Amino acid sequence: MKVKLHCQNSLIFYCTFFIAVTISCNNKRQPKEENKKVNAEKSILNLEREINPLKLKYTTGVRAILEDSKGNTWFGSFNEGVCLLHNGKFQYFTTENGLSHNQVRNIYEDKNGIIWFECGKGLSIYDGQKMSIYKERNYDSRTQWKLGDKDIWFKGDELEGYNQLEKTPGVYQYDGKKLFYRTFPVTLKSENERRFHYAISTPFFKGKNGTIWFGAYKALIGYNGSDFKIITDEYLELKEEDYLHIRGFLEDSKGNLWIANNGSGVLRYDGKKTINFTTLQKLKKEHTKGNSLERAFSIGEDTLGNIWIGTVESGVWRYDGNSVKNFTKDDGLDSKQIWTIYKSKQGELWLGGASPSGVYRFNGKSFERKY
Repeated sequence: MKVKLHCQNSLIFYCTFFIAVTISCNNKRQPKEENKKVNAEKSILNLEREINPLKLKYTTGVRAILEDSKGNTWFGSFNEGVCLLHNGKFQYFTTENGLSHNQVRNIYEDKNGIIWFECGKGLSIYDGQKMSIYKERNYDSRTQWKLGDKDIWFKGDELEGYNQLEKTPGVYQYDGKKLFYRTFPVTLKSENERRFHYAISTPFFKGKNGTIWFGAYKALIGYNGSDFKIITDEYLELKEEDYLHIRGFLEDSKGNLWIANNGSGVLRYDGKKTINFTTLQKLKKEHTKGNSLERAFSIGEDTLGNIWIGTVESGVWRYDGNSVKNFTKDDGLDSKQIWTIYKSKQGELWLGGASPSGVYRFNGKSFERKY
């Protein structure tokens, strides 16, 4: 009996001691009220990565995607560098590892297998072993335009090119050996036009007939190897409310030009006339009272010929030639802002998004978080 009573007393003592210590520790660790708020997006991302390790850690958004010839996949972020997916593992690169800037707008692979990163400022390359800043520039043939089958093109950024030379806007052309600066054949009326109207805002695009297209904020510039076509507000005979503020463009499989504008919506040009697709479909906020197609940012075409348009705050929209559908969180697309639309080598449609960040795959009906 004494032994049993002693055990009970000991158990009570240890339980009491444990509770007291726990309360004491919790009181000491109790954070201040203002520190209790946890970033919801980061918490969700951390939880997802515990379940599926192939979840990108980015929180500012996925702005560029590339599948290279070696089977790797690259993801450029809005302000957190670039990530390499190799053999099922992520490797992250920032300015500490050789990037010229942590914003990665576009990613390309040249004909030698070198990966190029067009950053917020400057260019970087990855040779399969290391990342480095690419500093070579050639300004000796600024007006000697020519096309090569596998050339890649980059914006003339504010640190190089027209700002320091003839003050004429243009682009850089890499032919596999050197990086040449080429100037656009434009007449500038003001400093604002030089800095803004012809500043490149999109990746270059190769059209059906071999024309290389460049998207600037206030103009589309096409070059076919001999002639230029410069499409502006005046060229398209746009109304004042349909002004160009280009963030994405596409020449579709039927030869139509689609222009995604951040503000005036989506324009479609068939070579003869221009329509404001957003107005035609009654997808302005005044019509929808909710998600709209006014702040368009990215645009792409899938293997079925559907046109996809990513927005700043309203997810993505699909046009199948007859009707328009909006895909949002209810359809598995958590990101409200779609930075980029990418067609994978397998023909899948991938979206790079922000708010929250992620790469989403379309499964034919809805979206699934892929990375």
